[in-house]
Amino acid sequence: MVKIKSCVKKSVLARDDFIQEDTWRIFRIMSEFVDGFEILSKIGKAVSIFGSARAKPGSRHYKQAEEIAYYIAKAGYAIITGSGPGLMEAANKGARAAEGYSIGLNIQLPREQKPNKFVDTVLSFRYFFVRKVMFVKYAKAFVIMPGGYGTLDEFFEAITLIQTNRISRFPVILFDSKYWKPLLEWLKSTVYSHGNICKEDMELFVLADQPKQVAQVIKRFYDKT
Repeated sequence: MVKIKSCVKKSVLARDDFIQEDTWRIFRIMSEFVDGFEILSKIGKAVSIFGSARAKPGSRHYKQAEEIAYYIAKAGYAIITGSGPGLMEAANKGARAAEGYSIGLNIQLPREQKPNKFVDTVLSFRYFFVRKVMFVKYAKAFVIMPGGYGTLDEFFEAITLIQTNRISRFPVILFDSKYWKPLLEWLKSTVYSHGNICKEDMELFVLADQPKQVAQVIKRFYDKT
């Protein structure tokens, strides 16, 4: 009986500790929102650029990401990335070459992601969902470079928020039409054909194949508004 009581006590304590942990987690989440809002609200207009962390320096997509960020920075926008390696690094590098300003929204991972050396300001986040809010809230456009799950997540997040009128429409640009072609064909042949999206939903994003074209798409959008 003594052993049973001991087990019950431990179980109750463990549950109470879990509840207590959830309570304190709310304050950590709040602090990340406050820090993010305070810093990012001062940067002015910005563009978030997403893409694979695995792209190697000197690769075609790496060079293109540099160019894209360069032209966007020259147009007067700050550059926001995830602060990591690959295409994130390339974008921050391009912004620096243009004497622009870039921000890195770093995420704390079990295998630590270190901010790249081209970021001017680094914000570190423990929670993915807080970080995602920062990418959207302070961006005038999203540039989606070739990438994996994380890049796809940001792409679909953006067009879902626009589709559901949770945010105002802004340019969402898929770069490298050849890379994205199979995904877009699937959206048309399967998702659209089953009636799960409408024709207008396929117009929530645009394609671009030239780095300079990306900045032009953004400029044309805001010239009309």
